[in-house]
Amino acid sequence: MTTRVTLEAQLRTETGKGAARSLRREGYVPGVIYGHGEQTRACKVDTKELERVLMSGSYESTLIDLKLDDGDTSRVLIREVQIHPCRSEVLHVDFLAVHKGEKVRLEVPVRLESVAQGVKEGGILEHLRYEVEIRCDPDQIPEALELDISDLGIGDSVTVADLAAPPGVEILSDLSVAIAAIVPPTVHKVEEVVEEVEVVEEEEAEPEVIGRGKAAEEEAEEEEQ
Repeated sequence: MTTRVTLEAQLRTETGKGAARSLRREGYVPGVIYGHGEQTRACKVDTKELERVLMSGSYESTLIDLKLDDGDTSRVLIREVQIHPCRSEVLHVDFLAVHKGEKVRLEVPVRLESVAQGVKEGGILEHLRYEVEIRCDPDQIPEALELDISDLGIGDSVTVADLAAPPGVEILSDLSVAIAAIVPPTVHKVEEVVEEVEVVEEEEAEPEVIGRGKAAEEEAEEEEQ
């Protein structure tokens, strides 16, 4: 079932970086509304309300009833969100206006259901693809595409082709792309390291002479003579 929320917006005439900064200081996020055959309109939305929508889940597949201050209501999808590179601050948002009977392209989450048999046997689940691209009517946007993986054993995998799309929903992603796989557990072989102690026999050597007394020097001279 299509997730649907309501969000209020105000049309604006001020544009440019300076105007955008002023809006953010006032607690708004600047945005635009555009769509097939429609004139692009500049708008602003309450920052906290927009963040509520963004934090609610998969906002890309959420159909929004955008209530404008001129009395009009547009059905939109969030197409792009610009975030500050250093702060968690929303800088700008693009809304795509959609119409009944006009199909839209978007990405929806893939939700894995159940526990794979291979995981119960000690395997590891690798979730490789979290979203797939679909095309459908706005009123038929699924919240997610579910995939039962209970029968997967170690070494098994599932691809986009294994997804079952609801009626009216066309999957556009490459059908051969893997979504999930059950891989054998990683075994780290621990090798016992035996330190070989090399025994070095002491060789007989003359002690180093640091200094000699006078008597020793005289005795050495007599021996040399």
